[in-house]
Amino acid sequence: MNIEIKKNLAKNWFILLQDIICYEIEELEKEFGVKKNKKPKRLKSQIWKKSNNNDEGGGKFRILHDGLVFEKVGVNFSEVYGKFNANFKNKILGAKKNPKFWASGISVVMHMKNPKIPAMHLNTRFIATQKNWFGGGMDITPCINDLKEAKWFHRELKIACDRHNKKYYLKYKNWCDKYFYLNHRKEMRGVGGIFFDYKKYNWNKDFSFVKDVGNTFTYIFKKIIKRKMFNKWTIKEKEIQLLKRGRYVEFNLLYDRGTQFGLNTGGNTKAILMSLPPAATWN
Repeated sequence: MNIEIKKNLAKNWFILLQDIICYEIEELEKEFGVKKNKKPKRLKSQIWKKSNNNDEGGGKFRILHDGLVFEKVGVNFSEVYGKFNANFKNKILGAKKNPKFWASGISVVMHMKNPKIPAMHLNTRFIATQKNWFGGGMDITPCINDLKEAKWFHRELKIACDRHNKKYYLKYKNWCDKYFYLNHRKEMRGVGGIFFDYKKYNWNKDFSFVKDVGNTFTYIFKKIIKRKMFNKWTIKEKEIQLLKRGRYVEFNLLYDRGTQFGLNTGGNTKAILMSLPPAATWN
């Protein structure tokens, strides 16, 4: 298949998935508003271009602050292209000799008002250099332990992975456990999930898997939020959530590949840092 066709198919899927996820976010806000007799907020959209005078792409990020359910949620689509800088190109597959690249993807980060609901994250992307591949994953970060929820989450991930390859779940779960690890604190960011990169063996099968990851995330976040969004919580639980968010900030600024990729390719700073929570504390 021609690489330009692959790019268009991937890009259009990420745009569609952004629309689907944003619709479901606003529906959850409406549902809470109806029951509590409060006015729900809507996501605000911003179109952005790369920060230079050349035509090197951009994207659209949608964000909601201080909602009824979501304290902060961002859904970012991007399509960027150009050349990696001399220092960064050696870190990217297929770019050492030729720094030209194209990349598109979707990134979702949900920070919840109710501390009993975990923070949730999705990222899927397609990157083309002299090579081309898919990457991404999803994970959840609870601040209050819920073993039943964690088991359910991983069971749903295994079901989704098994539809494509029986080896995927354990492989990508272990990769996620290693990736979402704060080495300086010797602790995991949350309860894991799946993480994968450099999927470049069978484009049609890999694309099918990436689409299923997006749809599975949508199913999972709706289920988790609906179960808990009306549960009562305490000030002490909120304090625990703020401490856990501090760990989230540390990981995203020190280790996250997506953050580093965005900042090194001229991405929109607001969109890149939308993953940071609205408030956090440290100890």
